[in-house]
Formats: sequence, structure tokens, C-alpha cells
Amino acid sequence: MGSKKVRISKAKQQRGQSLLEVALLLPLLLALVLGVIELGRYAYMGILVDNAARAGAAWGTESVGNSTNTLGIQQAADNDYQNNGQNPALLTVTSSVACGCDNGSNSTGPSGWASAGACTSTTSCPTGSQFAVVVTVTATGAYTPLFHYPWTPSQLSVQREAVMRVSLN
Repeated sequence: MGSKKVRISKAKQQRGQSLLEVALLLPLLLALVLGVIELGRYAYMGILVDNAARAGAAWGTESVGNSTNTLGIQQAADNDYQNNGQNPALLTVTSSVACGCDNGSNSTGPSGWASAGACTSTTSCPTGSQFAVVVTVTATGAYTPLFHYPWTPSQLSVQREAVMRVSLN
């Protein structure tokens, strides 16, 4: 009869211990799950901003005239951003155009090329190079987390850039 009391007593202690362990670990597990959710949302926002920059650049590469049309590039990026359920007012888009002679080995891109005002298709390039125009679109979106932690900012900026070659045909 004495051993029955000991078994019941140990079972109650173990139940209480399990409850205490769950109570101690639950906040940590919830913080981990919420962090994963926030990280996923931030990554998704990065993808949307990148797609908007690419849409603007793609519109700008259709012709040399489009490459300098900043309002058209902005509209193309806004349309892509809005089609994904986001507010285009939270997206900032800037674009620039550069031109120069591309010899196929310029791995740094058009950093040393002329700005849009100096771009003319009559520019003569050395043998082995060809005239090229490149449009660069930078999109910046605002990311607002669902959950606010004391050590994190209330809003984050997500910036992506797309560089594409303009079709000269």
C-alpha cells in the first residue's frame, strides 16, 4: 500500500514538471516562429521590389526613347508592384542611362561610360567593340514588420537594382 502512494506522488510531480517546462519554453518557441514569419515576409518584400525594378528596366530597354523616359519606367515598376497587392506609393523608383563601347570583357558594367545626354548611336567604337546603351533602375520599398520588438526598427528599407542593355534595333 505504501508503494502505491509513492507512485501516485511521482506521477503528479512529473506532470507538474512537464507543465513547467512547456511554460518556460513556450515564449522562446513563439519568438522563434514569429521571427521566421517576419524573415519570410522580408524576403518576399525583397522579391517584389526586385521584380518591380526588373519590370521598370525591361520597359526601359525596349527602345532608346524608353530608356530616358523616367515616368514610363516608374509607371512600369509601379504597375508590377501593385499587381502583387502592394501599395505603389510605398515604392520609390529611380533610373539612369549610360552608354559606351562594349568590348565584351567589361565585367564592371557601365560605370565609366557616358551619361544619357552624351548617348548617340553615331559614336564610333574601336574594332572589336560595339556601341551599347544600358538602363539602370533602382527600386526602394518600405517594409513594416507585423510584430514590433523593442530592439528592431519600426520600418525597414528594401532596395534592389536592375541593369539591362537597351535594344538598339
